[in-house]
Order: sequence, then structure tokens, then C-alpha cells
Amino acid sequence: MHLGTAALKHHEQKHYERDNIQRMTGYSWGEQPDAADVIKLNTNENPYPPSPAVAAALAGVDTRRLRRYPPPLANDFRDQAASLHGVQRNWIIATNGGDELLRLLVTTFMEPGTPLATTAPSYSLYPVLAAVQGCATVEVPLGDGFTLPRDLAAQANTAGAGLTCVVNPHAPTGRLFSVADVDALAAALDGLLLIDEAYVDFVDPDRGHDAVSLVRRHPNVVLLRTLSKGYALAGLRFGYGIAQPHIIAPMLEKTRDSYNLDLIAQVLATAAISDQSWARDNSARVRAQRRQLADGLQALGFDVPPSQANFLFARVPSGRDALALKHALQAAGILVRHFPSPGLDDRLRISIGSEQEHGILLQRLSELLE
Repeated sequence: MHLGTAALKHHEQKHYERDNIQRMTGYSWGEQPDAADVIKLNTNENPYPPSPAVAAALAGVDTRRLRRYPPPLANDFRDQAASLHGVQRNWIIATNGGDELLRLLVTTFMEPGTPLATTAPSYSLYPVLAAVQGCATVEVPLGDGFTLPRDLAAQANTAGAGLTCVVNPHAPTGRLFSVADVDALAAALDGLLLIDEAYVDFVDPDRGHDAVSLVRRHPNVVLLRTLSKGYALAGLRFGYGIAQPHIIAPMLEKTRDSYNLDLIAQVLATAAISDQSWARDNSARVRAQRRQLADGLQALGFDVPPSQANFLFARVPSGRDALALKHALQAAGILVRHFPSPGLDDRLRISIGSEQEHGILLQRLSELLE
């Protein structure tokens, strides 16, 4: 008994994590409350439901199929996505959310210790995945007006970055980098370029934005797409990547988890991406609410830069404390996002919600500012 206690204490004191895991900080997600009456404008979810085709597909799932493993490569979905983007199936990989694609890129193409490059600010998961792989992160500050850094490629190449990640439209600012600027970045980089297009479905159509052409021109470019935002399926966890086959193949055939996407997810995602009419209408509704919310915030004294995403990154009125406003809204049952980093800490990131949610938000902000 005495020896058992000593052995137990020995194991309690010993660290089994790899050293780099013990040192790192994990990803911090936004609040996900269970209460139904909370107005959630903090995690960029779609305020409208997914396509009716998704509900019909779910109702039509034969549960007897669940006794077998799902299709390993999600080829039905890949065929639909390939047709949508005008490429072949072997240019598409389906993943468990966009985040799995990010992890696959890091583990497949980055030697441990090879830096990952990105902008500052950017998606906070990038440095977490790099740290898991034992890689440092090179962060290059955005230019004035949240523009793409002119020296991003030079700094990435100097550091020997194996992967550079750019969110476009950018998060958390909502700015859209031009295809020409990203094209030049891809041409100048020595390593891979991941263009994270999680929010691309909300870009104004008159912009004519289409980055798929970059995949065709550059053998080092990967596009990330997700069904979480534009297709209102954040709870499904389904994303995909577009790249030339020499990039897709090793992830698809070697480093991807076996049966990484369950049967139900594949069926629902295929139904969603097949209903492009609904997807276009949904995105149009979000863009209309984006304009309405921007006007309402500006009327209250907020500085609201143009956004091409489903959120606004608004600077609070002069003399106001953004964090205090965030907490006051939270106490009123309204969640928004605040970033404590210098240069960002005077702003709130507000996801686009419904017209009713915006009315409640603006009324409460008006009361707080008075």
C-alpha cells in the first residue's frame, strides 16, 4: 500500500506533455452560452438558418447506414465543390471544419521548427497550431488602414517560413485584400500560401472577387473554404480546401484522419453546397443587415471601417472604454468580442445578426453611451 501511494505521487508530479506543449497557450474561443435569450454577436455565426435542403437531407438519412463507416474521401461533396469552382475533384479536400485543413497543412508541409508567417492581427489559431508542431510564428503588422503588409513575403522568406497564412476577408478587421495584392504575395513567397476565405461568401458581388484563379496560376496556393459562415452550418464542422493536386494528395492520402467526416455531415454538407440559390440569398440578407448595423453604429458615434465579412470592427466613440462597453453589453445579455491587444483594444468586433437583434443592441448601446 505504501509503495502504491509513492508511485501515485511520482506520476502526479511528472509532466508527460512535450516541452513545447507545456509552454504553449491553447486557442481561446468565444463564449458559447446555453441560454436561449442571449443575443450572440461574438463568434460570427450566421443569423439565418441553413438551406431547407439540409433539413430535407437530414430527414432522409437512413440510420441503418450508420452501422458502416462513411465514404472515406467524401467524394459526393468533392464533386459538388469541384463543379462549383470549375476544377477537378482531385483539387478538393473535404475536412472537419476549416481548422482541420489548417492542421493538415502544418503537419504535412512544415518541418518541426520551421516558422509559420501571418499578419498581426490574424486568426489566433495559427500560432497555436504552429506551437503544437514546435514551430515559431512570424507576425507582420498590417499596414495603415489594415492593408496587407508590403513586406510580408520578404519577412516570411527571410525567416524561412514554410507556410504563410492570410485571412481574406481579413479577421478581425473585415477588410478585403485585392486579388492582385494576394497574387503578388503568392508569386514572391518561397513557401506555401494559405488564403483563409472563411468569410468570402459575404463579399459584395460587384467586387468581382475570385481567388480560385490564384490556385490555377500558383502551385503554392491553398484556398480554405468553410460551410460554417455562409452556409449557416457552424454546428456541423465542415470545410474544404482547394489547391493543385500535388498539394491535395499528401493530405488526402497520408496525413488526414481516417474517416474524418461522418456520414451525416457529408450528406448535409453536400445538400447545402448544392443549393447555391439559397446561399446567395442568405449572403445578400447578411450584407443588407451589415449596412444597417454600420449605419446604426455610426449614428451613435462609432467609427466603422468598411467590412466584407459578416462582422464589423468598430472603434468606440472617443473617451469610451471598449472593454467596459463589452462587459456592460454582456450583463444585458448581448455578447460581442473585444481584443485586448494594443491598437485593437479601442474596438469591438460585432457579428452581423438579425434586424431584431440589431435593434436591441443599438438601443442598449444608446442607453450606455448616454
